[in-house]
Amino acid sequence: MRLIQIASTLITALLLAACSDQDGGASTPNNGHAENAPYVETGDLAQIKQHGRLRIITTRQPEKNTPVSTQDHPQAREQALAQRFARSLGLEPEFIFVEEYSELIPLLLAGKGDLIANNLTVTDSRKQQVAFGTPIRYVHEQLVSRADDSVSEAHDLADRRVAVHASDSYAETLKRLQKRRFQPEFAIEHVAENISTETILHGVAGGRYDLTVADSNLVDALLQNRDDLKVAFDLGAVRPIAWAVRPDAAELLSALNDFLNRHHLTEKQVENYTDDLDAIQKRGVLRVLTRNNAASYFLWRGELLGFEYELMKQFAERHKLKLEMVVPPSHQDLIPWLLEGRGDVIAAAMTISDERSRQGIRFTRPYHEISELLISRSDETGLNEPADLQGRSIVIRESSSYTESLNRLQQDGISFTVQAAPEEMETETIIDHVASGEYDLTVADSHIADIEMTWRDDISSAFPIGEPRYHGWVTRPDNPKLLAALNSFIKKEYRGLFYNITYKKYFKNPKKIRQHVSQRTDGNEQGALSPYDELTRRFAEQYGFDWRMITAQMYQESRFNPDAKSWMGALGLMQVLPRTARALGFKGDLHDAKNGLHAGVRYLSWLMQRFEPELDVGERTWFALAAYNAGIGHVRDARALARSKGWDPDRWFDNVEKAMLLLSRKKYARKAKHGYAHGKETVGYVSRIKDRYRAYLDLTGAE
Repeated sequence: MRLIQIASTLITALLLAACSDQDGGASTPNNGHAENAPYVETGDLAQIKQHGRLRIITTRQPEKNTPVSTQDHPQAREQALAQRFARSLGLEPEFIFVEEYSELIPLLLAGKGDLIANNLTVTDSRKQQVAFGTPIRYVHEQLVSRADDSVSEAHDLADRRVAVHASDSYAETLKRLQKRRFQPEFAIEHVAENISTETILHGVAGGRYDLTVADSNLVDALLQNRDDLKVAFDLGAVRPIAWAVRPDAAELLSALNDFLNRHHLTEKQVENYTDDLDAIQKRGVLRVLTRNNAASYFLWRGELLGFEYELMKQFAERHKLKLEMVVPPSHQDLIPWLLEGRGDVIAAAMTISDERSRQGIRFTRPYHEISELLISRSDETGLNEPADLQGRSIVIRESSSYTESLNRLQQDGISFTVQAAPEEMETETIIDHVASGEYDLTVADSHIADIEMTWRDDISSAFPIGEPRYHGWVTRPDNPKLLAALNSFIKKEYRGLFYNITYKKYFKNPKKIRQHVSQRTDGNEQGALSPYDELTRRFAEQYGFDWRMITAQMYQESRFNPDAKSWMGALGLMQVLPRTARALGFKGDLHDAKNGLHAGVRYLSWLMQRFEPELDVGERTWFALAAYNAGIGHVRDARALARSKGWDPDRWFDNVEKAMLLLSRKKYARKAKHGYAHGKETVGYVSRIKDRYRAYLDLTGAE
C-alpha cells in the first residue's frame, strides 16, 4: 500500500510538471514566487489590474557573451521601459520569457501574457492578429555578412544562403526580394526558432551561415565592438518596431500610447557635466538642483513658482542662460547629484554647515536667515524651552541640518528620541503628520513654519532650537567662476527691491500663501494645471496628444486667457487665426474656450501629419510646434538648410533649430524658399513648451 501511495504521488507530480510545461512555454517568472504561476486573463486593463501585475512577454536577456553591455542592448532597453510602463499603471511588472520568437503572439492571444515588448516589427500579417501601440522606434532591416565578404548589393546574392527564423519579418522581406524580376536566385535558410539573432550572427562570423538579416538597432549595438562582421546593404524601407496587445484591449492600448507619447517627448540623453561657468554659458543652460515644496519650487495653475525658483530664474536671465530645474528623488540625493555633475548648483533652502562642507562642496554667501523652530500640535502645552523635550520624540529627515542642532541638545544632557523621516518627505508633510498625531514633534525652518501657520491652525511653533542659521546655494569646489557669479548676485540683490518683493510674495503675504497652498497642482487633488483641464484632456485624447503638453502650449500661447488676441489677429486659448480655423471646419467664436482649444489641437494634429510618419513621435511633435509658430514652409526650409550644413534634418534640438536661427540672417533667408523667419522666436517657443511640459510631468509625478 505504501508503494502505491508513493507511485501515485510521483505520477501526480509528473502530471503537474507536464501541465506547467505546456502552459504557454513560459519560463518561471523572474521573481520565482509560487503565487505568480501563469494564469489566463484575456480581459482589458480593468481585468488586468485585478491581478495587480502586468505580464510582459519577451525572449530571454542577451547572452553573456554578447559583445555589448546588457543595458545597451535594444531588448534590455525595451524591458526596462516596459517595467516603467507597468509601474505607471500601478502594476508590478512580471516577465514571461519564451524560448522561441514564434511563441510571442500565440501566448498573448491565449491570455497568458498582457503585452509583447520584444523588438517586434509591425507587419500586415501581424496587424491582423494583434493591436500595435505607438512605434518604439523605426529601423532598417540590414543584410549582415562576414567582414571579408564581397556582397554589397542584391545582385551579389546569387547562389547564397540567408539564415533567418521562419517567423521573423525578415523572412517576408526576403521572399519579396526573391520575387523581383531579374533577381539572382538565393536560398532562405530557416534557422531553429530557439536560436537567437545574436547566435546567428556569431554563426555568420564563424562561417556556419553565409548571411543573415537583423534590425539596424540590434546591428548597431552588436557590431560596435567587433570587426569580423559588416552591414552589406539595407533591405527595403524603414519599418516600425512596436509593442503589441490583444486586439480587444482598447483601454490598455490607450494607456500604452499615452505612456509612449510622453516617453518620446521627454526622453533625453542625460549627460553629467562638472565644468565651470564658462562651459555652462557655452551650453546655454543652468541646471539647478532643488526640491518640490512650497518654499523652493512648485506648480500653481500651470505656473512654475517658488522662492528659490524665482531667484535662480533672475540669476539665469542676468547671465543669458536658460533655466532647467532638476528635482532628485530625495533630499539626500542633492549633494551626490551635484558632485556627479547632474546639476550645476543646489538651490534648495540648504542650511550652511561645516558638516555639509566636509562632503566636498562650497557654499555661497548667505542669502536667507532663518530660525529652526520646534513644531507641535496647537493644543500642546508645557513646551517652552529645550528642557521640556525630556522623554519626547522628534521626527526629522536624517540629512537635514536639524540633526546637528538636536544632537547638540542631547549632548547638553536633554534626553529625547530622534526618529528618521523618509528622505523624500518634505518638511511640510512631516508637519502634517504632527498635526494628525502620527508624529509627536518635528523641527522646521521659520519660513516653512510661516507658510504652514498662515493657512492652518492645528500646529504651533513652540520655541527656537539654537541660534539663527543661514541658507546658502551650493557649488562644486572646482567651480570658482560660478561661485563668484552667485556671490556677486547675492551681494547685489540680498534685501534689495527684487529680493524683498519675492520674499514677501512667498512668506509674508497671507492671501498669496493661501492661494498657493489651496491651488497647488502638485500633491493636491483639487489643484489643476489650467481652468480647462477637462476640455484639454478630451481633445488631447481625441487627437493622440498628452494633455499636459497641450496645456504647456496653451500657456505659452495665451496664459490660459480665452479672450487673448495677437497683433496678427490670432484668437483664443490657442491663438488660432480665423482663416486657419475656417479651413479646419470651425465657424464658431474662437474666444469660446471649447472652440478655440479644439481648433488649436486639430491644427497641431494637422501639422503633425505633414511630417514623415517614420520620424520619431517626439521629433514630429517638435517640428509641428515649430510649424505652429513659424509656418510649415519655414520648418521645411530649416530642415533643408540643416541637411546642407551636415546637421541631422530629422532632429529638432541642436540640429534643425540651429538652422532655424540662421534663417533670420539675410545670407540664408535669400536662398530659402519661404524667405526670412523669426528664428529666435520659434526656437524659444518650442524650447519653452518642452521645458514647461517636462516640469508639469515632474511636478505632478507623471511617469
